[in-house]
Amino acid sequence: MSTVRLAAAQINTVVGDLDGNVERVLALLKQAEEEDYDVLLFPELTLTGYPPEDLLLKPTFIQDAERALQRIAAASGRCLAVVGSVEAVADPTLVGVTRDSRASAGARESLLANVAVVVQGGEIRGVVRKQLLPTYGVFDEQRWFSPGHSEPLVVEVCGTGLGIAVCEDLWASGGPAQALANAGASVICSINASPFARGRRDEREAMVAERVRETGCSIVYVNLVGGQDELIFDGGSFAVTPAGIVARSSQFVEDVLVVDLDLPSRPVGPLLVPALPERKASPNPGLADLRSPMAEVWDALVLGVRDYFEKNGFKSAAIALSGGIDSSIVAAIAVDALGASRVHGIALPSRYSSEGSTVDAYDLANRLAISCSTIPIEPAHTAFAQMLRPALQGEPEGLTDENLQSRIRGLTMMAWSNATGDLVLTTGNKSETAVGYSTLYGDTAGAFAVIKDVVKTLVYELCQYRNAIAASSAEIPPIPEAVLSKPPSAELRPDQRDDQSLPPYEILDRIIEAYVEDDLTAPEIAALGFDEATVNRMVELIDRSEYKRRQSPLGPRVTSKAFGRDRRIPITNRYRPVAKEL
Repeated sequence: MSTVRLAAAQINTVVGDLDGNVERVLALLKQAEEEDYDVLLFPELTLTGYPPEDLLLKPTFIQDAERALQRIAAASGRCLAVVGSVEAVADPTLVGVTRDSRASAGARESLLANVAVVVQGGEIRGVVRKQLLPTYGVFDEQRWFSPGHSEPLVVEVCGTGLGIAVCEDLWASGGPAQALANAGASVICSINASPFARGRRDEREAMVAERVRETGCSIVYVNLVGGQDELIFDGGSFAVTPAGIVARSSQFVEDVLVVDLDLPSRPVGPLLVPALPERKASPNPGLADLRSPMAEVWDALVLGVRDYFEKNGFKSAAIALSGGIDSSIVAAIAVDALGASRVHGIALPSRYSSEGSTVDAYDLANRLAISCSTIPIEPAHTAFAQMLRPALQGEPEGLTDENLQSRIRGLTMMAWSNATGDLVLTTGNKSETAVGYSTLYGDTAGAFAVIKDVVKTLVYELCQYRNAIAASSAEIPPIPEAVLSKPPSAELRPDQRDDQSLPPYEILDRIIEAYVEDDLTAPEIAALGFDEATVNRMVELIDRSEYKRRQSPLGPRVTSKAFGRDRRIPITNRYRPVAKEL
């Protein structure tokens, strides 16, 4: 048997920050030598950040990335490091030459590969080109990369065979992972940038366990961590042997998971990393506690907001506090992400706002220890009504008047943003966004939609979760009970409630999940037991609201299919299967 010390470095890279990403890697290379790692793994596209998207169409960016890689290679020592990067490939036999790859090459003279680069002893020792390029969900890798066709790379470390795979290549049964096992690998190191979605951790671990059963190899899986625009990477790196999962990192934080694996001795070629006769003892990392589903989503939203601010240089946030559940949860997430001193609440009461709403908004602000200002919108509401009266031949009424109030609030929030530099966080949830229960240039005005991918029922569950966490620490629960118990209302007309326009959220959210995430048609949804008329009306609203969503700010993705890059439905679209009563 051979004992190999492997370290999975789940780090938070920044797209395009080549120098910063190099510094992160160099610091860990130094740590690897000090702590006697044999192998150090970094996530997919470590140097460029993931996903670099159309930065990859810039030849200078590719050249700069190649120079960054040379810095990493020159600094490598005894420890073998696997670093994700890009490679301009001039030899067409190493990558697939297709019409798409020729087009994506654009101005480049060569094709581009998504690679894992092996560095050790001051040199580049090998390159693994990703073979399977995903184009589903949020992925569009064939736009930039060509699939690799090189032979499986297995190197000898401490007397055993070590194979390397890049993300999607591990997912295919009988694919590249099996080829590595056939080439003599005892352990497969997989570098990944796998975005978070509810339930994704379980899927990954089940998939890797299946590859272990198929190949007979142990597998170490390193994943990226951090927020990148709407994507959130949760880390959760882990190691699996034929006996099961033996080590697991925490989620949503940077971590270096170090594990000593006893592997079959299997010489496969030149010995790159000899075994050390003596080394410092490495404590068993064990298994990090699994997060509950609610904890995962909460932590994902917090990380998404924090990194959006930190990586883009934004300093503080402003939130329109209505005294409702949605603005309350957004404020609580923002405080957890940024700290209370960087979050500002603005109450914008109208003639229809209840006294309780303003009281609840200030109660929330006090619980969260954030500043709160009140800017009544009645003067502007009256002025706009007077301005529009001659053209409309009367006062604005109905939906016109409701949307007018929302747009006055949006205008006010953006004026506050201009004057203070605060970034406005919008408060619309996925249920409202789905059916268009929102106002363009009103409550959709802002820079980041924190709960854009969180349905209303989940909003309530998350608030209860956050309050329970506070109570368990003897802290004041951040969400007032009055906010949790009141009927949802936009308060844009007298005695307005959401259920006057929409079905109960328990029903609406299930229809949205079926239509948006599961891609069922209206007849298929009705066949599940839903009222046909309700299904037809909600599906029609979802389809008709696509133009609104295209003009709304991005927000963090926490489900398997969010509105945005996940779901590309044409705005001009007449496909409307209708559920009919039998």
